[in-house]
Parts: sequence; structure tokens; C-alpha cells
Amino acid sequence: MEDRAQGGMTALLARATSADVRADEALQVAIDDVFLPDAARLDDRTRLGVTLLLDDLANGIAATVRRHAARLLTARDESALAERLAVSGGGETGRALASAGLLRDAQLMREIVGRVRQDVIAEALPAMAREDPDASSLLPRLLYHADPVVGKSAAALLGAESRRRIGGPVGAPLASDLPVEVHRRLVWMSAAAVRDQFAKAAGAALPALDRALAEAAMRSIATHDEGERLEAVALRLAAALDPSPGERATLLVEALFDRRLALFIAVIAQGLGLEHADTRDIVLDPNGERLWLLLRALDLDRATIARIGFSLGEADPRRDLDGFAEMLDTIVAIDPLAARQALAPLLLHRDYRAALTAFARSQQRSALTWDWTA
Repeated sequence: MEDRAQGGMTALLARATSADVRADEALQVAIDDVFLPDAARLDDRTRLGVTLLLDDLANGIAATVRRHAARLLTARDESALAERLAVSGGGETGRALASAGLLRDAQLMREIVGRVRQDVIAEALPAMAREDPDASSLLPRLLYHADPVVGKSAAALLGAESRRRIGGPVGAPLASDLPVEVHRRLVWMSAAAVRDQFAKAAGAALPALDRALAEAAMRSIATHDEGERLEAVALRLAAALDPSPGERATLLVEALFDRRLALFIAVIAQGLGLEHADTRDIVLDPNGERLWLLLRALDLDRATIARIGFSLGEADPRRDLDGFAEMLDTIVAIDPLAARQALAPLLLHRDYRAALTAFARSQQRSALTWDWTA
């Protein structure tokens, strides 16, 4: 009885110590939340969308890895463990990765937050009056374009949009629709979470489980086709259309009218030789200064810029519509060549730009430290 009491007391003290640490962590999170600038704070809908998407992706990838690992284990005479893997609900992976802090990945979160914000704004875009009320919407019309490459690309974009909204056929491997490097990291993290979940049940078969999960993860990475991502398909359609400056203005307005924000972003990116992700960041930025530079670099006229600005402003409450109206004359006065020169750093390699940004931040921190000590 004394041993049992001593053990209970030790466990209670350990839990109390852990609770003290958790309380301190919770306080730090609360402090960060209180002082987070409103401009940097996610709205409730975006936050929920990010949480659900991360959970769906992690759980879906884990399910794909688990199913293939189960097949491998069955072939290797580990049927009991294979059955455990196959019948598991598998909804724990997203929560496990979040609890471990492994989803705090800048590239992953950039993609997830950008995708969710793009969807939220696209759904909120206002209806605009068509010049021809009887004309069909943009993508269905492009299906019958005189250039078969355009028609094929339009059909591919419709398919990519459908896959992203509702997924693929039941039982088919999950298409994460992530950039290849981000997909690779999430696959390995998900495989590690599955391993942690089943390690105790595996017992002596743990080495076999590790081999099966590693092979299943490599298969998921090898079969990932980045070229089928919605963004890549939208860029191919924009390249196939290769619009003239006048056609580009009409195409951008029509893409917004049809709430095809991925195509809107792709048309801008194609016109300036930018990456889709960089262009998306600029289009979704509520401040808008860089977007106005993009539009002037494309030599868009006042009416087109006004329609784009007011449409995005109505869809995104974070934007300052009155401020945009006051700035419109200034925006239109920017010379297209000067706008392109200002955007030149965006054409540099992303890793190089990231290194330049890190270096600039380091210099700023050094300057602040020097000023304080002086």
C-alpha cells in the first residue's frame, strides 16, 4: 500500500509539474494573441478553413500511406499488423501533427493559407454586368475555342477545380494538390505520425512496419504529379490563350466575373513571367500597392483597374475601398515601364529572394540593437 501511495504521489507531482508548464505556455499564447496586429490576424472563416484543410490533407495522405503499407505487410506475412493498419479510422494524424508542432512549416502554411483565402475571396466576388448578357461564362466558352490547345486546357482547368472541391473517385489515392516539395514533407510527417500511432501494437514487427511505411511514403511522393495542380493547369491555359494587352484586360474582368480567381492570378502571372504563388500573394494582399503595380506593368487602363479594384474590395472587407478610389488617379499615372522595373526583384529565384529578405532582417535587428546600446 505504501508503494502504491508513493507511486500515486509521484504521478500526481509529475502531472502537476506538467500542468504548470502547460499553463505557462497557454499564457504565452494568450499574450501573443492579445498583441497580434489586426492586419495579421486571420478571420474566423479563414482560420476554420485552414484548420479543416490541414486536417483533411494530413489524414488523407496518412490513409493513402497506411493502405499501401498494409498491402506490403500482408505480402510479408505480417497480416495481423496489416489488418490493424487497414481498419484504423485514421482521423488522428492531423491532430497529432498539429500537437507536435510539425505543421508550423512556412512553405506549407503559405500554401494552405493562400489557398483558403483565395477560395474565400472567390466565393465573395460580386456579380458584374456582362457586356453581352446572353454570352456563356468564360470556361465553358473556351471549351469550344478555335485553338484545340485552349479547349483542352480549359477542360483540364474545370477538372482541376472539381478535384480540389470534391476530391477524386472513392478509394482513389488522395491528390493533395500541393507543390511537390511541400507534399513531400507532409507525406514524411504523416508517415511518422502513423508509425507513432501503431508502434506499440507492432511489437517485434516494428522494423517491418518502418520499412512498409517508408516504402509507402516514397510511392506517394513518386506518384505526385505537380503538373496537375490547379495552379499549374491555370497557368497552362493562360499560356495557351497568350492574350494581347487588350484581350488580357477583358480576360481578367471575365475571370473575376466568373469567380475563377486562380485563372485571374494565372493571367497576371503569365503576362509578367511571375510564379503563380508569388502573384497569388500579391493579389490576396489587402493593402494592394503591389497589385496596382502589377496591373500597371500590364498596361491596363483606368476602367479595368477600377473594376478589378472595386470587385476585390467588395469581396474582401480588409481592403480600403475609399482609399483605393482616392489613389486611382495616382495608380493610373504610373508608367508601365517604371512599374515593371519596380517588380524586377520578383523575377529573381525564390530562394535567392528569401536569402536577401533574411539578410535584410538581420541587418535591421543589428541596427536596432546598435541604436539601443548607443
